[in-house]
Amino acid sequence: MNFPWLTTIVLLPVCAGLVIPFFPSRGNNLIRWYALGICLIEFLLITYVFGSHYNLYATGIQLKEDYTWIGGIDFHWRMGVDGLSIGLVLLTGFITTLATLAAWPVTRNPRLFYFLMLAMYSGQLGLFISQDVLLFFLMWELELIPVYLLLAMWGGRRRLYAATKFILYTAGGSIFLLAGTLTLSLWGTNGPVLDMELLANRSYPLGLEILIYLGFLIAYAVKLPVFPFHTWLPDTHGEAHYSTCMLLAGILLKMGGYGFIRINMEILPNAHAIFAPWLVALGAGQIVYAALISLAQINLKRRIAYSSVSHMGFVLIGAGSLSDLGLSGAMLQMISHGLIGAALFFLAGTSYDRSRTLLLDELGGWASPMPKTFFMFTTFAMASLALPGMSGFVAELMVFLGIVTSSAYSPLFRTLITLVEAIGIILTPIYLLSMIRQIFYGYKYSVSQSTISTVTLDASPREVFIITSLLLPVLGIGLYPDLALPLWNEKVKTIVAPITNNRPAYNNIYYTNPAI
Repeated sequence: MNFPWLTTIVLLPVCAGLVIPFFPSRGNNLIRWYALGICLIEFLLITYVFGSHYNLYATGIQLKEDYTWIGGIDFHWRMGVDGLSIGLVLLTGFITTLATLAAWPVTRNPRLFYFLMLAMYSGQLGLFISQDVLLFFLMWELELIPVYLLLAMWGGRRRLYAATKFILYTAGGSIFLLAGTLTLSLWGTNGPVLDMELLANRSYPLGLEILIYLGFLIAYAVKLPVFPFHTWLPDTHGEAHYSTCMLLAGILLKMGGYGFIRINMEILPNAHAIFAPWLVALGAGQIVYAALISLAQINLKRRIAYSSVSHMGFVLIGAGSLSDLGLSGAMLQMISHGLIGAALFFLAGTSYDRSRTLLLDELGGWASPMPKTFFMFTTFAMASLALPGMSGFVAELMVFLGIVTSSAYSPLFRTLITLVEAIGIILTPIYLLSMIRQIFYGYKYSVSQSTISTVTLDASPREVFIITSLLLPVLGIGLYPDLALPLWNEKVKTIVAPITNNRPAYNNIYYTNPAI
């Protein structure tokens, strides 16, 4: 019997977190180093397992584990990884380790705080590794509890409002996720079928498949997020501690994109072929809409939050492009935004530690006294606006070319989408560069007197280390995209092929005629 590597990876953080309550309540440094050590060990374990036991060129599920949990309903502890999940598992380990280091200033109730961080770590890993739809739902739900508590207990002044809004939106989406899961597994059988591989090989009546597809789409639209289910995100990011924001932007949003590709596209290809053009149009509109809303924000974190909504529009376009290149670009966009979004929220948080304000109108003139922070903020703003040589440029270019060259759509549709995308691409540097101008230029420089004795004026070595760690993969992928793309290239082909073969056989404003 092979060693259960994936079970170990999923359970290690939460099991290690159960030891934290036995630490002395005043041992802040001990708790910090313990939590950071566990995160680092976990990330190294993930890297070792994938480096030693994963075949990049295989398209099927690897490192399979299957243990009966509740035999009466065929509920198994099914684990496995493939091209869709491996990159997001690595991203989760990387971002969580850096977020734990970013949480160093947290001193209130550190035992509970770091336990929740580790529990959230296990939940997110479990979701990306699950190969059972009911286990997937369970991990989806378990991950919400730590996020709610981290927001409600360590957030800003309106933390309870933001936490309540977060849980209402996500719990509401979970109702649709559960309904879709049960319908998917119970239809046409005497007992539930929960294995994702078996479900991907089943067929459903088109009407039923569309209903299931819509249920899952609503659940994932809340998490990704997609207009009009996005309004929880700015409030949550605006109130959460910046270490929590790093986890939200870096990992939690990607759960929605991953679930959509894993279930809606892979298991329900016929319905996806019908809804793909609407997703492309929605994604293009979201890029422009969120960019305009971001430009109007005067709160630094809310501006970055709306930029995240805008960038997730590229994931929708890539998923709906019905092309290998577009879907690969969507996967890369999730990885890229995970790195860039985490960095921007971390920098916004460290800026707040010094100024005690997030209002852009009250900031200004920080470039001279804080040159390292200025350089890091500017660098990641450039990465976010897709500067060539950085990962965001490659991801957005792939999505752009994926829809432009897609043979599935008519020239008119592709032209219209390209024009809307171009408007969004123009708006992005406007709101990001104006943000940099308001923070670092001008003459309003001020530092809260209460923070002078507790933080250095410019970025500390710990902060420089975190930003440098995030910058290296952004530059590495931007300069050599094949550092990441081989992880999912083969898997993407197996997902797109059934969808393009089942797209509607008629010619209209959206589709070209597949018979031509």
